[in-house]
Formats: sequence, C-alpha cells, structure tokens
Amino acid sequence: MSNDEKIIIYQVFTRLFGNNHNHCTNNGGIIENGCGKMADFTTKALNEIKKLGTTHIWYTGIIEHATQTDYRRYDIQPDHPAIVKGKAGSPYAIKDYYDIDPDLANDVPGRMKEFENLVQRTHRSGLKAIIDFVPNHVARQYHSDVQPDGTSQLGANDDMNHAFSPYNNFYYIPQTELRGQFDMKGPAPEAYKEFPAKATGNNRFDVYPNINDWYETVKLNYGVDYLNGSTCHFNPVPDTWTKMLDILLFWANKQVDGFRCDMAEMVPVEFWEWVIPQVKEKHPHLLFIAEVYNPAEYNNYLLRGKFDYLYDKVGLYDTLRNVICGYDSATAITRAWQSLGGIEKRMLNFLENHDEQRIASDFFAGNPRKAIPGLIISACMNTNPVMIYFGQEFGELGMDNEGFSGRDGRTTIFDYWSVDTIRRWRNGDKFNGMMLTEEQKCLYAVYQRILTLCNEEKAIYEGAFFDLMYANINGWRFNEHKQYTFLRKAGNELLFIIVNFDHVAVDIAINIPSHAFDFLQIPQMDVYSAVDLLTSKTENISLLPYKATEITVEGYSGKILKIKL
Repeated sequence: MSNDEKIIIYQVFTRLFGNNHNHCTNNGGIIENGCGKMADFTTKALNEIKKLGTTHIWYTGIIEHATQTDYRRYDIQPDHPAIVKGKAGSPYAIKDYYDIDPDLANDVPGRMKEFENLVQRTHRSGLKAIIDFVPNHVARQYHSDVQPDGTSQLGANDDMNHAFSPYNNFYYIPQTELRGQFDMKGPAPEAYKEFPAKATGNNRFDVYPNINDWYETVKLNYGVDYLNGSTCHFNPVPDTWTKMLDILLFWANKQVDGFRCDMAEMVPVEFWEWVIPQVKEKHPHLLFIAEVYNPAEYNNYLLRGKFDYLYDKVGLYDTLRNVICGYDSATAITRAWQSLGGIEKRMLNFLENHDEQRIASDFFAGNPRKAIPGLIISACMNTNPVMIYFGQEFGELGMDNEGFSGRDGRTTIFDYWSVDTIRRWRNGDKFNGMMLTEEQKCLYAVYQRILTLCNEEKAIYEGAFFDLMYANINGWRFNEHKQYTFLRKAGNELLFIIVNFDHVAVDIAINIPSHAFDFLQIPQMDVYSAVDLLTSKTENISLLPYKATEITVEGYSGKILKIKL
C-alpha cells in the first residue's frame, strides 16, 4: 500500500447503472423493467466517473447469483423462485463462483469476454476494478456450469450423513428435510425441496430458517464445528479453503485489482491468514477489503488475517450519521477515531453503500446537503480510503418501492430497477448535465471538489493529522456539538479544516493549543493568508496559541483553509 495516492472508491450496482427505463413497475421482471449491462460502462462513462476524483470502481454484483429470470436456453440451471429474493435476486446468493451474471451481458454466451473487456476499459480509463468475493455462503441451489478442469463442484464429495466433517463444503442436518418458515412454494408449481437440509448462511444450523434469515443461502464449512463449541479443524487444510483459493486466483487472473470480501468476519481468520499471502504472492498489488463489524476483531483481521482495509461502519459511519441527524455531539467523532487505537489509516470510510440508507432518504437526513460536513471529515481526516455509492453525489433519494426491497430508503439490490439521478446524469451516455436539476449539479460540484482535493493535496493523502477538539470544549465561541475542527500538514503546507453541522452560518473562534504548534512545527503568526480550497476565496487568519482564530462557516458546510508556512 503506497501513500502516493489516496484510494477513492466509487461503488456502483452494476445491474442498475445503465438502465434507462423511467417507468419501472413494482416487482417487475427483466422484460418490463429492463436491466443495465456491463457495456453501459463505456469509455465516456468511465471517464466521467474518474472526473469525480475516483481511483477505484467497485462493480457490485458481477458474479453469477440466483435469479428468477430464466436462462435455461443458455444451459444455466433455473433457481426455485421461493429461494430467490426479488425478481433479479440477491448478488450475495452466489450461484456459480466461476461465472458472470447473465443479466449483465448483451451477449449471454460471451459474458466472460464482456467482463474481461470491462476490466480493460476500466484500466484504460485510469481506474482500478474491485469486485465482490462472497466467501461465507452461497445460493441454496449452487451449481457451477463452468467449473474449471481440475477442480470439483462445491459439495460434490460431501458425506451428507455428517452434520459436520472437515472434509465437507457444507453443514448438514442429516436425514431431515428443510422446513423453512417462509413461503417455500412461491409462484412455482411445486414447493422447494432440500434433503438433507443444509445450514443457512447466517449461522442457522437447524431446518427452520425464517423470513428474517438469509434463507436463500447456505453456509460454507471452513473447518469450524459450531455445534461442538466452535472447535477448529484446520489441519489438514479443509477442502473449502483450497476451493476458495482457486476461485480467488481465477478472478485475480482476470486482472481485477481488488476484492471487497463480504461478511469476512463470519469466515475464520485462519483462512484469510492462509489464503491472502498466497494470492498476493502472485498478485502483489491486489487489495483485500473486509466487511467486519466487530471492533474486537479489527486487529485480528488486519494483522493476522492480512487484510489491507476494513469497513469503518460501527465507528465513524454510525457516529457521523448520528451527528448529521442531530442525535449525537460532534465530540463523538474524536472518540470514534481514538477508539481505533492506531489502525485508523487501515479503515475504509463511507457515508453510503448498498447496505445503508441513502443520506437524502426520509430515513436518514432527508436532505443530502446535511451530510457535506460529514463528507469533508470522511474524506479529509486521514490518509485512508473513502468510498461513495453511485447517486450519492446527486442526492439520490432511495425512496422507491421497487419490489422485494420495499420502500426502505435504500436503492434495491434485489429488483430490476432504474436509478433516477444516475439516469439523468448519464442522459443516454451523453453526460451533458441537461437532465440534472440545479441542486443536483451543485451537490455534484461539492463532491467533485472534495474528492479531487484528496489526491491534489499532499497534506490529505500523506500528511499528519491533529484533532483540535480537546482545546475547544466549552469554547468561548465554538459549539463542540455542532462544529468539528482539525489540522492536516505535509511539508510547509498546512490545512486548517472546520465543518459546521448546524443549519445556520456561524462565526466561531478556534483555540489552537501550544502542543499543535510543537507537534506539527507551525510558526506562530498574527496574519497568515489562507485560501479556502472549496471556494478558492482568500482570507487572513491568525495562528497563535494564546489567541483564538476567528472564522465564519456557512450552515451544512465547511472550510478547508490552505496556509503556506
């Protein structure tokens, strides 16, 4: 991991990006509602994504997953509709680890070639490509139609008479049929049958998964006997480990640049410790990003598991969300980074992704501008990666009632649908702004400015960080619950960053403690000329340990003041 570039990830739900249908029907199939394709990521589209400041694009939902769309004419086995969430299906119910989702191809038989072309186009545009790796669970009817020579199907050699065996790929409930507590028939003529039943993806080792479980998936066996005190059987190396290594190398050989590893903490850290070095030996520049939600496991998955980055969900995301919504004080931001104990440079920051509610939705802030202070912090506070979710930069609402996902403030991952702001921005691959509202254009300009600054300013992509909050609690003219301030410095360039979560403009006075001058080696001066990098306006400020620095900040906004020392 070199520090010469700050990683800016643009997460995009591949199936939705290029869909131009503007009158999708609730629970509509692929014929009624249409579907975006890999080919919609044209060179023009990728160049526009790069203009946002993006360095990496995470194509979500690339690998073939269970679906209610019938592809039998292409020799793809159909899935029983009762165990598929939504008409399109969940991209996290993988049906074939070695294949591309047929929905995404213009030419279904040539889908792998289309993917290889997409990766090449991405690289030519100066971007790196990330895809999902989903190691913990697969679709209930997992079956690879293109299993490579010399490798065997998951479960092909399992002994189903054992609930657990280190040689099995799945966990079984022997001699017992699946009795799901959900509609096991759906629109099909016959109910779904599974005998013997397999354990469900979210660690349900019984035959009664319900609607709140990951009922459409089955758990993979990495050698942990959960029913007997989670005893581990890692020697000899479990068969599942070897199969997963083959899968990772298969995709690494397609020239992808990284894997976002779904629910990585549900897979034993010993597996990652074994597999990541083997993949990196052949592909040293590959990134491994882990979705881990348990802070007690962070060090384990970074140091022992060898991940490059982890999601900062339960720390910074949850904190910023609460501050943006007015449920918490901005002082909680300091506690969030301090609680990481020195690993903050290894955390991936974000305010939206496919799992979370849209900022502009009624369930979150109701107004995308409210999150601008949070975005400045998320992007500029450290050298670590930051991610945005497609449409976030235009204030996508996420308030459609698409079908399976319902009206929940999220953009659906289960349904065939079209994303309003993305459709307007693309405007039939013209990207000329004609369909965007003034408000959407303004918001985009703010995102673009903040994200491009991340790799223009050395103080952001490799500089030191100093949190000023401790010196401003109960400040004379500073509301520590609504404002947050910090310094970044590299060489003779200092960035003085102040954000205001309040809706009104504020005149504030910020104390800079003596320790900051010593730690960052800042010369004290009564008048410094500072340029606000967000507006290009110049102002004079003082930087003195005994005199507060006076600054005005607009509501739902911030300043990034650059000072040449």
